[in-house]
Amino acid sequence: MGMIQLKVKETKAHRSDAAPWYPSHRSASGGGDFVRTCVRITHCYASFDRLCLETREQKMKNKILNPVSMFVIGLLLGVASRLFDIYTENLGNIFSQMAIWILFGVLISIYSKSKAKAMMNILPFCIGMLITYYFVAFLSKGVYSTIFIISWTVFALFSPIMAYFTWMTKEKGIFPKIISIGILAVSFLSSAVLFDRIRFYDIIINGIMAYFLFVKKIER
Repeated sequence: MGMIQLKVKETKAHRSDAAPWYPSHRSASGGGDFVRTCVRITHCYASFDRLCLETREQKMKNKILNPVSMFVIGLLLGVASRLFDIYTENLGNIFSQMAIWILFGVLISIYSKSKAKAMMNILPFCIGMLITYYFVAFLSKGVYSTIFIISWTVFALFSPIMAYFTWMTKEKGIFPKIISIGILAVSFLSSAVLFDRIRFYDIIINGIMAYFLFVKKIER
């Protein structure tokens, strides 16, 4: 009987010395280290996923915000605008006014990486839009004024200067806020003066513009 008890004690001692991983000898600190390690691994995976997502978003932004893509988008929007004039009343009115195009210009400018790129992106966009709009208007035998052609052409040629200052609206300080207020004022005035009055969709368009100018955070 004494021999059996001795063997049992030797067996427990052997487990203690040879197998520190044995469940009865796990320390509380070891369990805490395991949990902390799992948390760190989870954080690493989450950070990696965010980095991959940001990289994909940046690549997509670079594909869109370049002069060639902007020119193509301008061409497509020019065709669409003319077709809206022919086949729809509300969309035709919206895309005939300056407010929607000012909004497009704001978005292109503030999402560009630099002032120079904002200027390079906005000009081909405007030129492409004018080319296809009046080309389709010519093919469809539409009625259009020479004054409007000259006005929109002047607007397009001065668009890089406007993009330069619009890009600055996401910077810190008083001057960027003044620029933002000026952009909204010009948009409202263009609807009131050039197109008789401010309509409900002008308010919606300018509301969206105000959100991107004053609220939306842009990472550059």
